[in-house]
Amino acid sequence: MQRKAIVIGATGLVGQHLIKQLSEIYDTLVVIARRPPRYINTSMRFYQVNDFDNLAEVFASVGVDRSTDAFSCLGTTRKQAGSDEAFRKVDHDYNVSFAKLCHDKGVKNFFLLSSMNADKDSRFLYNQVKAETEQSIMALGFEQLVIFRPSLLLGKHKGRPLESISQKAFQLISPLVSESLRLHPISAKRVAIAMAMAAHEVYERSKFRKATVPNTTDIIENKQMLAMTRVKN
Repeated sequence: MQRKAIVIGATGLVGQHLIKQLSEIYDTLVVIARRPPRYINTSMRFYQVNDFDNLAEVFASVGVDRSTDAFSCLGTTRKQAGSDEAFRKVDHDYNVSFAKLCHDKGVKNFFLLSSMNADKDSRFLYNQVKAETEQSIMALGFEQLVIFRPSLLLGKHKGRPLESISQKAFQLISPLVSESLRLHPISAKRVAIAMAMAAHEVYERSKFRKATVPNTTDIIENKQMLAMTRVKN
């Protein structure tokens, strides 16, 4: 059976690494984004969406069905979005809209990039919205939902000066910091690898499953992603 994946957020810090990983395990990779990703290969089909409010129109021309796995790395910050409402629209509304479109087309497996600090009771808007997004997508009832909660992401953050400063500080002390610590930063590439590994594991398990299983949600925390992607000398 031909394997297909669909991705939004492919031009972001994690997403640009994720599509490289997914292109190794999927026969067809559908990318929906405002601009073409920097990495493109022959298995990739790019659909441009100028405004995610029009996502349903673009989605109508994309062949998505039960054989398709869906991935979302879409996200922004309050500063980049410009307002609380604009931030919520991107991080919650667009993600949930994409997930619902996928679910309505019969997609069974959904993989969501979230945040380690997702918490609906947090006093920080970012953490609240991440938790609300998780819960809204859980409520859709995918056969398999996998949520990834990384710590501080290491990589080039455009327009995120505070995170860049944090990264530089961490690089100075990283040799002294154990990866077993909950708050240990993680590179965007390692998160992408963990997402691809989890998707492949779900696929392999499905080969031996004779009947549809109840809706299942797995949450992969930062510490687990670090362990999954650790390189042994």
